[in-house]
Amino acid sequence: MTVFFDRLLAETEVERNALLAIPFIREGHRGALSLDSYVAFLGQAYHHVKHTTPLLMACGSRVPHDKEWLRDAMAEYVEEEVGHQEWILNDIAACGGDAAQVRAAQPGEAAEMMVAYAYHIIDRVNPVGFLGMVLVLEGTSIRIATEAAENLRRNLRLPASAFTYLTSHGSLDLSHMEFFKGLVNRLDSEADRVQVIHCAKRFYRLYGDVFRSLPLSLNDSVAAA
Repeated sequence: MTVFFDRLLAETEVERNALLAIPFIREGHRGALSLDSYVAFLGQAYHHVKHTTPLLMACGSRVPHDKEWLRDAMAEYVEEEVGHQEWILNDIAACGGDAAQVRAAQPGEAAEMMVAYAYHIIDRVNPVGFLGMVLVLEGTSIRIATEAAENLRRNLRLPASAFTYLTSHGSLDLSHMEFFKGLVNRLDSEADRVQVIHCAKRFYRLYGDVFRSLPLSLNDSVAAA
């Protein structure tokens, strides 16, 4: 019998592949982004990552009492995720960017819409659907974050302190994904399963829009290679 996690991956494969095919992601993975593009990515990452803990807390508060195990899981996620937005600001500063300006800025439209949809699903639809966002963000990090960080660090000649967000999430999200598998495989309601699939598809598109909205410029030395 196919476990739900395998079904979830299979039914979202088209959307996942579309996300990974976005030029900004492809160029970032091979380390070809310019410094300006990398800092722009960090800026928008800050504006959605700062909502991770509030979203986890909101999800946990709305989980019905017959899923206390899921509420407990959200609490565990909070312990792991709290404060990660500050890592991003530190990375921006290490790149020579203005972390204070990023903190004070409004998010881009795409990041704002993705976060708004997450709150909508939790508040008005089904909090279990938030697991679709977890799949998209952590699954994408596992695939590209560590290699992207190493390639960008080498090509941009930046210190490792400029990549703490990416390097930590490549390895950290790998362990998170094992935890995630166990969670979704415990979902015994078909309505919940369908909701997670639906939301994952939406979040692949919404997260993709964040990357589509970023200014794409390449490191001249890498682009010429």
